Formats: sequence, C-alpha cells, structure tokens
Amino acid sequence: QVQLVESGGGSVQPGGSLKLSCTVSGFALEDYAIGWFRQAPGKEREGVSCISGTVDIADYADSVKGRFAISRENAKNTAYLQMNNLNPGDTATYYCAVIGAEYFPNYCSRGRGDYLYWGQGTQVTVSS
Repeated sequence: QVQLVESGGGSVQPGGSLKLSCTVSGFALEDYAIGWFRQAPGKEREGVSCISGTVDIADYADSVKGRFAISRENAKNTAYLQMNNLNPGDTATYYCAVIGAEYFPNYCSRGRGDYLYWGQGTQVTVSS
C-alpha cells in the first residue's frame, strides 16, 4: 500500500525555521521524483519545490528560492524540505507528492497535476 506521511510542521515566529519530512512506504523513494506543495486557506495549491527522480536536480518557486531546500534520503525512504527565514506568507498546509522517476529523470515539475501519490499534509503557521 502506497503511503506518504508528512511531519515537522508547527508554529514559528517570523525568521524562524522548520524542517518538514515526508516518509513513504509501499515503494522505494529512489524510483520517484518528489514535489512539495502548499495550500493556504482560500488559495490554490502551489508547487513550492521539486527534485527529479534520477540525478537530484531541484527547482524552487521564486517566493522560496534561497530560503527553502529540498533533499532526499533514499535509504530512509524520506524526503525533506528545510525552510528558513519563514514569513507569514509561508503559512499553509504543506504536502509532499511523488511520481515515477521515468517521467522526470533529470528535471522536475512543480505542477500539481504531474504527481500521482499525495500525503495528507502538515500545517505550518508563521506569526508573531
């Protein structure tokens, strides 16, 4: 059974950091490209970052570039999203998603329609 579980969300003050984890089961993460998405109340789900399936090429939304970093630890079947210098605009529910590496071997997509399996999300709240 394919399962993705996000963790690491919480409440932080502006300027703070969080590291989100996405632990998968039912398949080998090394065979998949990974995307991180977020959705704020009343807004569409947007792609924050992604990493390709084979050569670990990453991409970021302009709004998080230089502050967020995506990574993967295949041996632990876990992907991460390190988030630094958080601001209230980063407040949202964060989701991870995967798609087979054959679709994105050496580049990745931040389009939500390109991903097959999704986690349930973890809440991130940034406020003073």
